[in-house]
Amino acid sequence: MSNYKIETKCIQSGYEPGNGEPRVLPIYQSTTFKYNSSDQMGRLFALEESGYFYTRLQNPTNDAVAAKICDLEGGVAAMLTSSGQAANFYAIMNICEEGDHIVCASAVYGGTYNLYAHTIKKMGIDATFVDPECTTEELNAAFKENTKAVFGETIANPALVVLDLEKFAAAAHAHGVPFIVDNTFATPVNCRPFEWGADIVTHSTTKYMDGHATCVGGAIVDSGNFDWAAHADKFPGLTTPDETYHGIVYTEKFGKAAYITKATSQLMRDLGSIPSPQNSFILNLGLETLPLRVERHCENALAAAKYLQAHEKVAWVSCPMLEGDKHYALAKKYMPNGTCGVITFGLKGGREEAVRMMDSLKMIAIVTHVADARSCVLHPASHTNRQMKDQELKEAGVQPDLIRFSVGIENIDDIIADLSQALEQV
Repeated sequence: MSNYKIETKCIQSGYEPGNGEPRVLPIYQSTTFKYNSSDQMGRLFALEESGYFYTRLQNPTNDAVAAKICDLEGGVAAMLTSSGQAANFYAIMNICEEGDHIVCASAVYGGTYNLYAHTIKKMGIDATFVDPECTTEELNAAFKENTKAVFGETIANPALVVLDLEKFAAAAHAHGVPFIVDNTFATPVNCRPFEWGADIVTHSTTKYMDGHATCVGGAIVDSGNFDWAAHADKFPGLTTPDETYHGIVYTEKFGKAAYITKATSQLMRDLGSIPSPQNSFILNLGLETLPLRVERHCENALAAAKYLQAHEKVAWVSCPMLEGDKHYALAKKYMPNGTCGVITFGLKGGREEAVRMMDSLKMIAIVTHVADARSCVLHPASHTNRQMKDQELKEAGVQPDLIRFSVGIENIDDIIADLSQALEQV
Protein backbone atom coordinates (compact mmCIF):
# COMPACT_ATOMS: atom_id res chain seq x y z
CA MET A 1 0.00 0.00 0.00
CA SER A 2 3.00 2.24 -0.63
CA ASN A 3 0.99 4.74 -2.70
CA TYR A 4 -1.47 5.52 0.07
CA LYS A 5 -1.16 8.23 2.71
CA ILE A 6 -0.26 7.21 6.24
CA GLU A 7 -3.81 7.75 7.57
CA THR A 8 -5.08 5.20 5.04
CA LYS A 9 -2.25 2.77 5.77
CA CYS A 10 -3.10 2.82 9.48
CA ILE A 11 -6.59 1.56 8.61
CA GLN A 12 -6.04 -0.64 5.57
CA SER A 13 -2.49 -1.98 5.58
CA GLY A 14 -1.27 -5.36 6.83
CA TYR A 15 -4.42 -7.42 6.39
CA GLU A 16 -6.34 -7.80 3.12
CA PRO A 17 -9.38 -10.08 3.45
CA GLY A 18 -10.34 -12.26 0.52
CA ASN A 19 -13.83 -12.93 -0.74
CA GLY A 20 -16.08 -13.98 2.12
CA GLU A 21 -13.33 -13.60 4.75
CA PRO A 22 -13.60 -11.52 7.95
CA ARG A 23 -13.38 -7.76 7.34
CA VAL A 24 -11.56 -7.29 10.65
CA LEU A 25 -8.19 -8.93 11.32
CA PRO A 26 -8.86 -12.37 12.91
CA ILE A 27 -7.18 -13.47 16.12
CA TYR A 28 -5.30 -16.71 15.50
CA GLN A 29 -5.20 -17.71 19.15
CA SER A 30 -3.43 -20.98 18.51
CA THR A 31 0.06 -22.10 19.43
CA THR A 32 0.34 -24.56 16.58
CA PHE A 33 -0.86 -25.29 13.03
CA LYS A 34 -1.91 -28.58 11.38
CA TYR A 35 -0.37 -30.13 8.26
CA ASN A 36 -1.25 -33.33 6.43
CA SER A 37 2.28 -34.03 5.24
CA SER A 38 5.38 -34.62 7.31
CA ASP A 39 7.44 -33.58 4.31
CA GLN A 40 5.75 -30.18 4.14
CA MET A 41 6.37 -29.66 7.86
CA GLY A 42 10.01 -30.47 7.23
CA ARG A 43 10.25 -27.87 4.48
CA LEU A 44 8.81 -25.27 6.86
CA PHE A 45 11.42 -26.08 9.48
CA ALA A 46 14.14 -25.91 6.84
CA LEU A 47 12.95 -22.43 5.77
CA GLU A 48 12.45 -23.81 2.27
CA GLU A 49 8.76 -22.92 2.33
CA SER A 50 6.85 -20.11 4.03
CA GLY A 51 4.04 -20.88 6.45
CA TYR A 52 3.14 -21.26 10.09
CA PHE A 53 3.94 -24.09 12.43
CA TYR A 54 4.45 -22.59 15.91
CA THR A 55 3.39 -19.17 17.24
CA ARG A 56 6.68 -18.59 19.08
CA LEU A 57 8.21 -18.09 15.64
CA GLN A 58 5.34 -16.67 13.59
CA ASN A 59 1.60 -16.16 13.81
CA PRO A 60 -0.79 -14.77 11.16
CA THR A 61 -2.26 -12.11 13.48
CA ASN A 62 1.17 -10.95 14.64
CA ASP A 63 2.51 -10.93 11.09
CA ALA A 64 -0.36 -8.82 9.78
CA VAL A 65 0.28 -6.16 12.41
CA ALA A 66 4.04 -6.32 11.79
CA ALA A 67 3.34 -5.82 8.08
CA LYS A 68 1.26 -2.72 8.87
CA ILE A 69 4.03 -1.17 11.01
CA CYS A 70 6.54 -2.07 8.29
CA ASP A 71 4.42 -0.25 5.72
CA LEU A 72 4.05 2.79 8.00
CA GLU A 73 7.84 3.07 8.37
CA GLY A 74 8.57 2.30 4.71
CA GLY A 75 10.58 -0.86 5.42
CA VAL A 76 10.89 -4.25 3.74
CA ALA A 77 10.35 -6.57 6.71
CA ALA A 78 9.33 -6.36 10.37
CA MET A 79 8.69 -8.46 13.44
CA LEU A 80 6.81 -7.93 16.68
CA THR A 81 8.24 -8.60 20.12
CA SER A 82 6.73 -8.83 23.57
CA SER A 83 8.09 -5.42 24.64
CA GLY A 84 10.08 -2.44 23.46
CA GLN A 85 13.00 -3.64 25.59
CA ALA A 86 12.93 -6.98 23.77
CA ALA A 87 12.94 -5.13 20.44
CA ASN A 88 16.01 -3.08 21.37
CA PHE A 89 17.75 -6.19 22.73
CA TYR A 90 17.05 -8.25 19.60
CA ALA A 91 18.00 -5.37 17.28
CA ILE A 92 21.53 -5.35 18.71
CA MET A 93 21.99 -9.05 19.47
CA ASN A 94 20.97 -9.98 15.93
CA ILE A 95 24.25 -8.53 14.65
CA CYS A 96 26.53 -8.48 17.71
CA GLU A 97 28.52 -11.27 19.34
CA GLU A 98 30.88 -11.57 22.27
CA GLY A 99 33.76 -9.15 21.80
CA ASP A 100 31.76 -6.62 19.78
CA HIS A 101 31.01 -2.97 20.48
CA ILE A 102 28.24 -0.44 19.82
CA VAL A 103 27.98 3.35 19.86
CA CYS A 104 24.89 4.75 21.58
CA ALA A 105 23.55 8.24 22.18
CA SER A 106 23.64 8.91 25.93
CA ALA A 107 20.19 10.52 25.97
CA VAL A 108 17.98 7.44 25.78
CA TYR A 109 15.32 5.79 27.92
CA GLY A 110 16.73 4.64 31.25
CA GLY A 111 15.87 0.99 30.61
CA THR A 112 17.66 1.10 27.26
CA TYR A 113 20.70 2.73 28.84
CA ASN A 114 20.84 0.02 31.47
CA LEU A 115 20.40 -2.68 28.81
CA TYR A 116 23.33 -1.45 26.75
CA ALA A 117 25.56 -0.20 29.56
CA HIS A 118 25.26 -3.22 31.84
CA THR A 119 23.20 -6.19 30.64
CA ILE A 120 24.78 -6.79 27.22
CA LYS A 121 28.18 -6.13 28.81
CA LYS A 122 27.67 -9.38 30.73
CA MET A 123 27.42 -11.04 27.30
CA GLY A 124 30.72 -9.55 26.20
CA ILE A 125 29.39 -6.58 24.24
CA ASP A 126 30.62 -3.09 25.17
CA ALA A 127 28.95 0.24 24.53
CA THR A 128 30.36 3.74 24.21
CA PHE A 129 27.86 6.47 25.01
CA VAL A 130 28.16 9.79 23.23
CA ASP A 131 26.45 13.11 23.79
CA PRO A 132 23.78 13.34 21.05
CA GLU A 133 24.89 16.95 20.51
CA CYS A 134 28.54 16.00 20.05
CA THR A 135 30.55 17.16 17.07
CA THR A 136 31.12 14.91 14.08
CA GLU A 137 34.74 14.52 15.19
CA GLU A 138 33.70 13.44 18.68
CA LEU A 139 31.18 10.99 17.24
CA ASN A 140 33.73 9.41 14.90
CA ALA A 141 36.19 9.08 17.78
CA ALA A 142 33.76 6.75 19.57
CA PHE A 143 34.05 4.04 16.91
CA LYS A 144 36.35 1.04 17.26
CA GLU A 145 37.45 -1.75 14.96
CA ASN A 146 34.84 -4.02 16.55
CA THR A 147 31.92 -1.54 16.40
CA LYS A 148 28.85 -3.19 14.88
CA ALA A 149 26.03 -0.64 15.25
CA VAL A 150 25.01 2.90 16.20
CA PHE A 151 21.86 3.45 18.27
CA GLY A 152 19.77 6.47 19.22
CA GLU A 153 16.20 7.72 19.76
CA THR A 154 14.46 10.18 17.45
CA ILE A 155 13.17 11.95 20.56
CA ALA A 156 14.92 10.92 23.76
CA ASN A 157 12.83 9.66 26.67
CA PRO A 158 12.65 11.67 28.91
CA ALA A 159 15.26 14.28 27.96
CA LEU A 160 13.39 15.16 24.71
CA VAL A 161 16.66 15.61 22.83
CA VAL A 162 15.97 15.51 19.09
CA LEU A 163 18.65 13.40 17.46
CA ASP A 164 20.43 14.70 14.37
CA LEU A 165 19.58 11.65 12.29
CA GLU A 166 21.65 12.58 9.24
CA LYS A 167 24.78 13.19 11.35
CA PHE A 168 24.54 9.84 13.12
CA ALA A 169 23.60 7.96 9.93
CA ALA A 170 26.59 9.42 8.07
CA ALA A 171 28.98 8.40 10.85
CA ALA A 172 27.56 4.88 11.04
CA HIS A 173 27.81 4.33 7.29
CA ALA A 174 31.31 5.82 7.10
CA HIS A 175 32.35 3.06 9.50
CA GLY A 176 30.41 0.33 7.68
CA VAL A 177 27.75 -0.32 10.33
CA PRO A 178 23.96 0.15 10.50
CA PHE A 179 22.20 3.01 12.24
CA ILE A 180 19.39 1.80 14.53
CA VAL A 181 16.76 4.28 15.69
CA ASP A 182 14.08 3.94 18.36
CA ASN A 183 11.16 5.89 16.89
CA THR A 184 8.72 5.32 19.76
CA PHE A 185 7.95 8.93 20.68
CA ALA A 186 7.76 10.42 17.19
CA THR A 187 6.00 7.41 15.59
CA PRO A 188 6.02 7.12 11.77
CA VAL A 189 3.22 9.71 11.72
CA ASN A 190 5.69 12.47 12.62
CA CYS A 191 9.05 11.00 11.60
CA ARG A 192 10.23 8.29 9.20
CA PRO A 193 13.88 7.69 10.08
CA PHE A 194 14.58 5.62 6.95
CA GLU A 195 14.16 8.79 4.90
CA TRP A 196 17.03 10.33 6.88
CA GLY A 197 19.50 7.46 6.62
CA ALA A 198 18.48 5.06 9.39
CA ASP A 199 18.73 1.36 8.57
CA ILE A 200 16.67 -0.28 11.31
CA VAL A 201 13.85 1.17 13.40
CA THR A 202 12.54 -0.11 16.73
CA HIS A 203 9.41 0.73 18.69
CA SER A 204 7.87 0.25 22.05
CA THR A 205 4.39 -0.33 20.69
CA THR A 206 3.23 -0.03 24.31
CA LYS A 207 3.25 3.74 23.84
CA TYR A 208 1.47 5.76 21.14
CA MET A 209 0.92 2.84 18.80
CA ASP A 210 -1.28 1.03 21.31
CA GLY A 211 -2.30 4.38 22.72
CA HIS A 212 -4.53 3.15 25.53
CA ALA A 213 -2.15 1.48 28.01
CA THR A 214 -3.66 -1.93 27.35
CA CYS A 215 -0.82 -4.12 26.08
CA VAL A 216 2.97 -4.20 26.22
CA GLY A 217 4.78 -4.80 22.95
CA GLY A 218 7.62 -3.92 20.62
CA ALA A 219 8.57 -3.96 16.96
CA ILE A 220 11.67 -4.05 14.75
CA VAL A 221 11.56 -2.81 11.15
CA ASP A 222 14.33 -3.28 8.61
CA SER A 223 14.69 -0.75 5.78
CA GLY A 224 16.44 -3.30 3.58
CA ASN A 225 18.97 -0.59 2.68
CA PHE A 226 22.05 -1.74 4.60
CA ASP A 227 24.27 -3.98 2.47
CA TRP A 228 25.34 -6.69 4.90
CA ALA A 229 27.24 -8.59 2.21
CA ALA A 230 29.37 -5.53 1.45
CA HIS A 231 30.59 -5.72 5.05
CA ALA A 232 30.59 -9.51 5.30
CA ASP A 233 33.58 -9.64 7.65
CA LYS A 234 31.73 -7.52 10.22
CA PHE A 235 28.51 -9.54 10.18
CA PRO A 236 29.33 -13.26 9.91
CA GLY A 237 26.02 -14.18 11.51
CA LEU A 238 24.25 -12.95 8.39
CA THR A 239 26.85 -13.71 5.73
CA THR A 240 28.25 -17.13 6.72
CA PRO A 241 26.43 -20.47 7.25
CA ASP A 242 24.26 -20.70 10.36
CA GLU A 243 25.06 -24.16 11.69
CA THR A 244 22.07 -23.96 14.05
CA TYR A 245 19.77 -23.73 11.05
CA HIS A 246 20.97 -26.19 8.42
CA GLY A 247 23.90 -24.06 7.26
CA ILE A 248 21.70 -21.30 5.83
CA VAL A 249 23.43 -18.10 4.73
CA TYR A 250 20.75 -15.50 5.39
CA THR A 251 21.96 -12.84 2.97
CA GLU A 252 22.15 -15.36 0.13
CA LYS A 253 18.81 -17.04 0.72
CA PHE A 254 16.65 -14.14 1.86
CA GLY A 255 18.21 -11.00 0.37
CA LYS A 256 16.70 -7.83 1.86
CA ALA A 257 14.71 -9.94 4.34
CA ALA A 258 17.89 -11.46 5.80
CA TYR A 259 18.03 -9.41 9.00
CA ILE A 260 14.43 -10.02 10.11
CA THR A 261 14.53 -13.67 9.03
CA LYS A 262 17.61 -14.26 11.17
CA ALA A 263 16.03 -12.44 14.13
CA THR A 264 12.96 -14.66 13.83
CA SER A 265 14.54 -18.02 13.12
CA GLN A 266 17.40 -17.60 15.59
CA LEU A 267 16.64 -15.12 18.38
CA MET A 268 12.89 -15.62 18.61
CA ARG A 269 13.45 -19.36 18.33
CA ASP A 270 15.86 -19.35 21.28
CA LEU A 271 14.51 -16.52 23.47
CA GLY A 272 10.81 -16.50 22.60
CA SER A 273 9.81 -12.87 23.30
CA ILE A 274 6.69 -13.14 21.16
CA PRO A 275 3.53 -11.09 21.74
CA SER A 276 0.24 -12.89 22.15
CA PRO A 277 -2.07 -12.72 19.11
CA GLN A 278 -4.68 -11.12 21.39
CA ASN A 279 -2.27 -8.30 22.21
CA SER A 280 -1.43 -7.84 18.54
CA PHE A 281 -5.13 -7.55 17.75
CA ILE A 282 -5.48 -4.81 20.38
CA LEU A 283 -2.38 -3.08 19.03
CA ASN A 284 -3.91 -3.07 15.56
CA LEU A 285 -6.99 -1.28 16.90
CA GLY A 286 -4.71 1.39 18.35
CA LEU A 287 -2.84 1.79 15.07
CA GLU A 288 -6.08 2.57 13.25
CA THR A 289 -6.47 5.84 15.16
CA LEU A 290 -2.77 6.68 15.53
CA PRO A 291 -2.69 9.74 13.21
CA LEU A 292 -5.76 11.27 14.86
CA ARG A 293 -4.37 10.81 18.34
CA VAL A 294 -0.85 11.97 17.55
CA GLU A 295 -2.16 15.23 16.09
CA ARG A 296 -4.24 15.88 19.22
CA HIS A 297 -1.35 14.90 21.52
CA CYS A 298 0.94 17.41 19.83
CA GLU A 299 -1.68 20.17 19.86
CA ASN A 300 -2.36 19.68 23.57
CA ALA A 301 1.32 19.34 24.46
CA LEU A 302 2.22 22.64 22.82
CA ALA A 303 -0.64 24.42 24.57
CA ALA A 304 0.36 22.94 27.95
CA ALA A 305 4.01 23.87 27.36
CA LYS A 306 3.07 27.48 26.62
CA TYR A 307 0.94 27.62 29.77
CA LEU A 308 3.73 26.23 31.96
CA GLN A 309 6.36 28.45 30.36
CA ALA A 310 4.36 31.51 31.38
CA HIS A 311 3.72 30.35 34.97
CA GLU A 312 5.63 32.14 37.70
CA LYS A 313 6.38 28.96 39.65
CA VAL A 314 7.86 27.08 36.68
CA ALA A 315 11.63 27.32 36.28
CA TRP A 316 11.98 25.75 32.86
CA VAL A 317 10.05 23.87 30.17
CA SER A 318 11.35 21.54 27.47
CA CYS A 319 9.22 20.99 24.38
CA PRO A 320 10.89 20.80 20.96
CA MET A 321 7.76 22.32 19.37
CA LEU A 322 8.25 25.55 21.35
CA GLU A 323 10.00 28.36 19.49
CA GLY A 324 13.19 29.06 21.37
CA ASP A 325 13.64 25.46 22.55
CA LYS A 326 17.21 24.31 21.97
CA HIS A 327 15.95 21.44 19.80
CA TYR A 328 13.41 23.49 17.84
CA ALA A 329 15.44 23.68 14.63
CA LEU A 330 16.11 19.93 14.48
CA ALA A 331 12.47 19.23 15.32
CA LYS A 332 11.31 21.41 12.43
CA LYS A 333 13.74 19.64 10.11
CA TYR A 334 12.90 16.04 11.00
CA MET A 335 9.36 16.44 12.39
CA PRO A 336 7.75 19.48 10.75
CA ASN A 337 4.22 18.43 11.73
CA GLY A 338 5.01 18.03 15.42
CA THR A 339 7.12 15.91 17.74
CA CYS A 340 5.08 14.11 20.39
CA GLY A 341 2.78 14.66 23.35
CA VAL A 342 5.53 14.46 25.97
CA ILE A 343 7.02 17.57 27.56
CA THR A 344 9.21 18.07 30.62
CA PHE A 345 9.46 20.87 33.14
CA GLY A 346 10.85 21.81 36.53
CA LEU A 347 9.70 24.08 39.33
CA LYS A 348 11.62 26.94 40.93
CA GLY A 349 11.36 25.21 44.30
CA GLY A 350 13.27 22.18 42.99
CA ARG A 351 12.69 18.48 43.56
CA GLU A 352 10.57 18.75 46.72
CA GLU A 353 8.20 21.24 45.10
CA ALA A 354 7.97 19.05 42.01
CA VAL A 355 6.88 16.08 44.10
CA ARG A 356 4.34 18.19 46.01
CA MET A 357 2.87 19.50 42.77
CA MET A 358 2.57 15.99 41.30
CA ASP A 359 0.87 14.72 44.44
CA SER A 360 -1.68 17.57 44.15
CA LEU A 361 -2.88 16.63 40.66
CA LYS A 362 -6.41 15.26 40.42
CA MET A 363 -7.14 14.22 36.84
CA ILE A 364 -3.55 13.86 35.68
CA ALA A 365 -2.26 10.62 37.19
CA ILE A 366 1.14 9.53 38.49
CA VAL A 367 1.84 6.32 36.59
CA THR A 368 4.79 4.36 35.25
CA HIS A 369 3.81 4.95 31.71
CA VAL A 370 3.88 7.51 28.98
CA ALA A 371 2.30 8.24 25.61
CA ASP A 372 -1.26 7.04 25.90
CA ALA A 373 -4.64 8.78 25.69
CA ARG A 374 -4.66 9.78 29.38
CA SER A 375 -2.54 12.59 30.76
CA CYS A 376 0.04 11.40 33.27
CA VAL A 377 3.23 12.50 35.02
CA LEU A 378 6.34 10.80 36.32
CA HIS A 379 9.48 11.80 38.20
CA PRO A 380 12.15 9.89 36.21
CA ALA A 381 14.98 10.34 38.71
CA SER A 382 12.83 8.55 41.30
CA HIS A 383 11.04 6.12 38.98
CA THR A 384 12.00 4.99 35.44
CA ASN A 385 15.64 6.11 35.73
CA ARG A 386 16.08 5.24 39.40
CA GLN A 387 18.71 2.58 38.62
CA MET A 388 20.99 5.17 37.02
CA LYS A 389 23.81 6.88 38.92
CA ASP A 390 23.92 10.68 39.23
CA GLN A 391 26.50 11.01 36.46
CA GLU A 392 24.50 8.71 34.20
CA LEU A 393 21.38 10.77 34.89
CA LYS A 394 23.28 13.92 33.95
CA GLU A 395 24.55 12.36 30.71
CA ALA A 396 21.01 11.26 29.87
CA GLY A 397 19.71 14.79 30.40
CA VAL A 398 17.62 13.90 33.44
CA GLN A 399 17.72 16.69 36.04
CA PRO A 400 16.71 15.88 39.63
CA ASP A 401 13.68 18.19 39.39
CA LEU A 402 12.52 16.97 35.96
CA ILE A 403 8.82 16.13 35.69
CA ARG A 404 7.91 14.10 32.62
CA PHE A 405 4.44 15.15 31.52
CA SER A 406 2.70 12.97 28.96
CA VAL A 407 -0.10 15.19 27.70
CA GLY A 408 -3.18 13.17 26.79
CA ILE A 409 -6.03 13.81 24.39
CA GLU A 410 -8.49 15.13 26.97
CA ASN A 411 -9.89 18.65 26.55
CA ILE A 412 -6.96 21.04 26.94
CA ASP A 413 -8.98 23.33 29.23
CA ASP A 414 -9.38 20.49 31.72
CA ILE A 415 -5.68 19.62 31.50
CA ILE A 416 -4.61 23.19 32.19
CA ALA A 417 -7.16 23.56 35.00
CA ASP A 418 -5.65 20.55 36.77
CA LEU A 419 -2.13 21.93 36.33
CA SER A 420 -3.28 25.28 37.68
CA GLN A 421 -4.84 23.95 40.86
CA ALA A 422 -1.84 21.70 41.54
CA LEU A 423 0.60 24.59 41.10
CA GLU A 424 -1.41 26.60 43.61
CA GLN A 425 -0.48 23.99 46.22
CA VAL A 426 3.27 24.65 45.98
